[in-house]
Amino acid sequence: MSEAILRVEGLRKVFGQAVAVEEVSFSLPRAGALAVVGESGSGKTTVARMIVGLDRPTAGRVTACGRDRSQPARSARERRRRGGEVQIVFQDPYASLDPRQSPAAAVEEVLRLHTRLDRGRRRARVAELADLVGLDERQMAARPARLSGGQRQRVAIARALAAEPRILILDECVAALDVSIQAQVLNVLSEVRERTGVAYLFISHDLAVVRQVTDDVIVMRHGSVVERGPTGQVLDAPEHPYTRLLRASVPGPGWRPTRRITQQAKQAKETR
Repeated sequence: MSEAILRVEGLRKVFGQAVAVEEVSFSLPRAGALAVVGESGSGKTTVARMIVGLDRPTAGRVTACGRDRSQPARSARERRRRGGEVQIVFQDPYASLDPRQSPAAAVEEVLRLHTRLDRGRRRARVAELADLVGLDERQMAARPARLSGGQRQRVAIARALAAEPRILILDECVAALDVSIQAQVLNVLSEVRERTGVAYLFISHDLAVVRQVTDDVIVMRHGSVVERGPTGQVLDAPEHPYTRLLRASVPGPGWRPTRRITQQAKQAKETR
């Protein structure tokens, strides 16, 4: 097994009297792809926010690229270094980009911050990243309002990759997109991983998406991990009642809502 590039140990997060995350531990191997799945409120996005430093853990430890990230960065230099190791792509491509800034300018801004490339080499790198995510020169020069949702999300991915991170967190990054556009973005992500060796931490509730792009999965419920293992094994033969409930909630051939509701109510009792 590859050496872990990310380790999360005993992670806990409390907001007031509410426990959002409780004793979560996992590791992500170099160039690996791990999914964190669960319904809304399961704590998966809070875990992602603690890893990138947007939320501070109440307890536990986060180690990325061999360095402890459990405490806030103490300097601008430290924040830049952390940003060069771990990047995140958020769910909403409509809100994650500056509407006044072209995609090319957004990507070049990251290159100025995280690299020592001169202006000419930055422009060449912007073109390389655009090609990597499937965007042409016209699209890179347009304002975000003139791009489709899938194109905007590709811009967000290119911008994150401009920092040359070793870990990329994808927080429901295709949830707001149409199914056909989702497929395009997922294909881009698969190609990027193959070409760059970046490791993915994929936050999602969509089991079909998880099956397509990840090697391993952990399942969260009420802030805790209830099941983990290889993606195919967990999704094809889930052991925990809650994982079975998630799988039963996915529409398929012969799917009937009333029957599913009855099954889900029965399985929900088993998980209590």
